[in-house]
Amino acid sequence: MRLFMAVVATETNSFAPMPTGLGSFQEYGIYHGDASRRPDTEGGAFLRHWHRRAEAAGIEVVEGLCAYAQPAGRTLAPVWDGFKAEVLDGIAKAGPIDMVLLFLHGAMMAVGQDDCEGDLLAAIRAQVGPDVVIGAELDPHCHLSPAMLDSADILIAMKEYPHTDGVERADELFNLCLATARREIRPVMRDFDCRMITLYPTTVEPMKSFVADMKAAEGRDGILSVSLAHGFPWGDTPWTGTRMWVVADGDAAKAASTARSFGERLYRQRETLRPNVTGIDAALDKVLAAPKVPGRPAVLADVADNPGGGAAGDSTFILRRLLDRGFGSTAIGCFWDLGAINICVNAGIGSHFDLRMGGKCGPASGDPVDLPVTVRNIVHNHVQTGLDKEPTSLGLSVWLEGPGGLHIVLASQRSQVFQPDAFTGLGIDLSGLDLIVVKSTQHFYAGFGPMASIVLYVSTPGAIAPEFTSIPYRTRALDFWPRVADPLGLDT
Repeated sequence: MRLFMAVVATETNSFAPMPTGLGSFQEYGIYHGDASRRPDTEGGAFLRHWHRRAEAAGIEVVEGLCAYAQPAGRTLAPVWDGFKAEVLDGIAKAGPIDMVLLFLHGAMMAVGQDDCEGDLLAAIRAQVGPDVVIGAELDPHCHLSPAMLDSADILIAMKEYPHTDGVERADELFNLCLATARREIRPVMRDFDCRMITLYPTTVEPMKSFVADMKAAEGRDGILSVSLAHGFPWGDTPWTGTRMWVVADGDAAKAASTARSFGERLYRQRETLRPNVTGIDAALDKVLAAPKVPGRPAVLADVADNPGGGAAGDSTFILRRLLDRGFGSTAIGCFWDLGAINICVNAGIGSHFDLRMGGKCGPASGDPVDLPVTVRNIVHNHVQTGLDKEPTSLGLSVWLEGPGGLHIVLASQRSQVFQPDAFTGLGIDLSGLDLIVVKSTQHFYAGFGPMASIVLYVSTPGAIAPEFTSIPYRTRALDFWPRVADPLGLDT
């Protein structure tokens, strides 16, 4: 038995101010068959896991492309065409294969192509024929398109948000695809459109119990896998939004009814799923009013400037209010400002000067902020711990100290904050602070939640503000909750 595996992944924000070019992928490394042999590749964890599983099962492995980019605007057409051609060429050169395993984001769009994953899966199916098993792991913030469902045998999404179960889901995908290749199961997939667009953090109720029940349904009554496409709200496609899908063993009706049952349950809970966000000043007021717990700072999430959703990572709305209100004993990051970084590096550690930073990429970035800073540290290859404990590069990074003990992190590689080592790796002692502000929507929670005295989600006029009724869709139909109170008509 022979396996071909590859990774092509990025998340596309239709409203982001910058496109995704080849350099966006090169920043994280583009690998041509050797990513699984490197310890620090984005996406490499999935390939390494599949490689180990295949070797243990006596399966020959052919590894293809591994390419990942931080979310931004549409991928340029020549870049997408080149990646697609390389994957198909790798499959052709591999000779006879029995399985294709892919890690795809599920919300990748290119110039002229709204459905990169469906485009790739359909091309692979046309090339390998109906008997080769095709499986893909997806980010839950995917757009589940008909081409994806029609072309793959098995699609599985990570269940957790933050996405802490990537390798676990990779293992599930391997098991089911291997069983399919051995003709032990006959997977069929069916989906249900929940007609909803919102965010679904799985660390709290009701989603915590919902995910537990999804897992409990698997392996019973012919149900092989249950997935929820949260959807990526800032990708404008016909399929944007929340969908349940189920993989059943040879029973399409069972898959459809189970998907509908879970989907309608989620739909009936929709009013409890409105984003728990607040304005900047209201959040800062809560921080001031909350009892201080030694060693347990308050944590604010700057959800609208999350680079992991395609935002620039340079918005200054919260920073400006921190300065205006005299907040000290605070850390905030990570800001993507290459010009400011260059100035700080040229000035050197210990230098003190007035710096203009942030607010460069567009209206959603706000205006630049001028403030006196001291350069406390410079790290040329700064990394933080990412999802599934994989290292995530922040590149050339700078720790600045501003007025009143305000600590600012600048990073040359645009990334959301995942773990405290984004700060502590530069030397910032978080335990003595009153407040930490992270540019992230939810992936920060696994690292910062346990150490926080309070966690608050803050909305600003940033690029991915969770205002789902006002996202300016042109392609996505507007018949979804919360734009429409009861789009499925289940309340009547």
